Amino acid sequence: VLAVPVLFKQALENMEIEEGKSVSMRCELTKADATVVWKKGEVTLGASDKYEMKQKGTVAELVIHNAEPGDA
Repeated sequence: VLAVPVLFKQALENMEIEEGKSVSMRCELTKADATVVWKKGEVTLGASDKYEMKQKGTVAELVIHNAEPGDA
């Protein structure tokens, strides 16, 4: 069985936001409900008061609450 790779249909874009605000980052994939892992450098992000992960169909979203310079 040949597996079809999951690719980005729409990749993340660079954003600027005011410190203390929330920011939503979205990417669109070629396959619905593919497993998405959000990372900052080598660190895998987990759901918390700061990071919120959502996924519906082919769209995966990361919301960063109370953004600060260290979130870049």
